[in-house]
Amino acid sequence: MGKKVTVVGAGFYGSTTAQRLAEYDVFDTVVITDIVEGKPAGLALDLNQSRAIEGFETKVVGVTTGPNGEGYEAIEGSDVVVITAGLPRKPGMSRMDLLETNAKIVRQVSENVAKYAPNAVVIVVSNPLDEMTALAQLATQFPKNRVLGQAGMLDTARFTNFVAEALQVPVKSVKTLTLGSHGDTMVPVPSKSTVNGKPLRDAMPAEQIEELVVKTRNGGAEVVALLKTGSAYYAPSAAAARMAKAVAEDSGEVMPVCAWVDGEYGINGVYLGVEAEIGAEGVKKVVETDLDADELASLKEAAEAVRAKQADVANM
Repeated sequence: MGKKVTVVGAGFYGSTTAQRLAEYDVFDTVVITDIVEGKPAGLALDLNQSRAIEGFETKVVGVTTGPNGEGYEAIEGSDVVVITAGLPRKPGMSRMDLLETNAKIVRQVSENVAKYAPNAVVIVVSNPLDEMTALAQLATQFPKNRVLGQAGMLDTARFTNFVAEALQVPVKSVKTLTLGSHGDTMVPVPSKSTVNGKPLRDAMPAEQIEELVVKTRNGGAEVVALLKTGSAYYAPSAAAARMAKAVAEDSGEVMPVCAWVDGEYGINGVYLGVEAEIGAEGVKKVVETDLDADELASLKEAAEAVRAKQADVANM
């Protein structure tokens, strides 16, 4: 033990992530920060009072942070920092609509992370995801393997759930994969998707797979439209927490994440959704999987789409 994780942002996403991380009981300390006075301390008090019931020892600490970096000293020595700070989507908004507002927030948070937790692995979940991951790396100046984004885990979980529901089979019997960007150029990978070990393409017709691919791509927007007051957080927080756990345990688990791609799939110099081995130093290595021609073409298309936008954030 002796490990410390910080969750920046105490909204629904941040607080649920902090709860999951505390309940894993693999960290000594979970720090949760927010700009809303008292909110993180209140959440920490509440979470600590659940320890006796849920049976975990991890201590939760809540800290209010200020516009000039006040309070950030509490994150000192963090092994992992999960950045959830920023505005969530409202109905009718795309992830890109959040770009300018969230860029300012993520840059400021990242600079404070670099100052107080210079050895941390940073997991970004703020939207638009691919762009904010690139921005966090530029702002922290951390090695690219130590800054990654959460998206593929969530999109893959959504795809898996939709397939399981359509076929009325247990979720654990379904394996799917999504790569590419967290957004319009998401690349679900039917060729690597299976049901009870058999190809997904044998289990359902191509048109139905395509319908579920579209449903996966719009998975976040569907939740936003129904909630009306925010965006998804149960499934996203589960994904971010699992990534943080893999870092803490140096597990080497292969997960779909937003990682720096430099040569893999013939793609160079961009943050993109790919499979990667996750461990103590963040991304140990990007794992290339065999894609069919259409899937590879879509992945390259996604890379070019996000490359253009990631170039824009450098000046934000």
